[in-house]
Amino acid sequence: MKKLSIIGLFIFALLNFNGCKSEDDVVFIANNNDELVFTNSFLSEYLISFATSSNIAERFTWQSADVGVPTNVVYTLQKSITGDFTDAENVGTSSGNEIALTVGDFVAYAVEAGSDDDPNTDAPNSVDVYFRLQSTVGSGEANFSPTQTITITWLENTGADAAVCDLDQLWLVGAGVTFANWSWETPQQAKCSGNGVYSGNIAFTSDNDANFRFFTANADWGSGQNYPFFADAGYTIDSRFENAMDGDQNFLFTGDSGLYYLVIDTVNKTITLDAPTATGECDLDILYGVGFGLTDADWSWETPVQLVCEGNGIYQGWVNYRNEGDANFRFFTANADWGSGLNYPHYADAGYTIDPKLTNAMDGDNNFMFIGETGQYFTIIDTVNKTITLE
Repeated sequence: MKKLSIIGLFIFALLNFNGCKSEDDVVFIANNNDELVFTNSFLSEYLISFATSSNIAERFTWQSADVGVPTNVVYTLQKSITGDFTDAENVGTSSGNEIALTVGDFVAYAVEAGSDDDPNTDAPNSVDVYFRLQSTVGSGEANFSPTQTITITWLENTGADAAVCDLDQLWLVGAGVTFANWSWETPQQAKCSGNGVYSGNIAFTSDNDANFRFFTANADWGSGQNYPFFADAGYTIDSRFENAMDGDQNFLFTGDSGLYYLVIDTVNKTITLDAPTATGECDLDILYGVGFGLTDADWSWETPVQLVCEGNGIYQGWVNYRNEGDANFRFFTANADWGSGLNYPHYADAGYTIDPKLTNAMDGDNNFMFIGETGQYFTIIDTVNKTITLE
């Protein structure tokens, strides 16, 4: 009898708890009705090629939705080949305000749409691909932006300049490679740039052990190619490289620390170092960075940061930033020329979308100020799409 009383009391308490729900227990479903539009400026035509696949093609941006209450809004970028989005594919998701797509992404969409870069086929070399942004708040209905049409056009390939290599790139990892070290987080690449030729602008350092090794596969220690691998194959190797004579007989860099244009020619069997070299089409070959916010430069012309032209109007490269002291700096169009400086307002007034880790220092020269976390970032200045990004 006592047990039955206890059970009854428990059931009564349960019913009483459920009956005491207040307004605080009601689940609020946010309504996502404000207008959703892209805020970036689109080009009339986007030129693509396999050679520039790693470049940023477009950075889609928008303003945050205002739903009246603090809540998480999820944005999804969709693409469609048909234009009616019955074939909608999600190509990017973010809770922020931008999603970037590469030239390689555009290449894939152009191929899907039936185009190619061969002038001798019946396939078109230019197609339209359609994009829209979807925002979703809580369990509410999705909201969509107006459709944006993007025209993608192939750079015509005659076949004469097509680079043919056994691999797409060779990877470099080691203490002698400035922005890599012995880690697979940021390995450096020498990409296939000619028949049997791999090349790239690589920063080397003679500090610490200064050793490194080439690899044929990313994140695969077993794919390494050390100094004897090339020496025994009859390669003529730049004098600034030696056998490290360590356990793995790695390469040892013995030159001055800095940025070099590295070329591995597997046909003529040479490994050479030269001055940084532009590999794209830009107004300048190199943009220089100087200032206290740039760890490797400071306010000195002895070791300025160099962003090399490596795409259509694109300057890029790895940079060490520090968020200490003034943390200010400026870009320059000419080496050792203070009068060639380009400060924050120069880009802001020209309509550039500037990475939020950079702001106006509001000093005498209105320099850039780095306000992100101290460390290394892959920096891209895109003069065509007018963006400055730190990744």
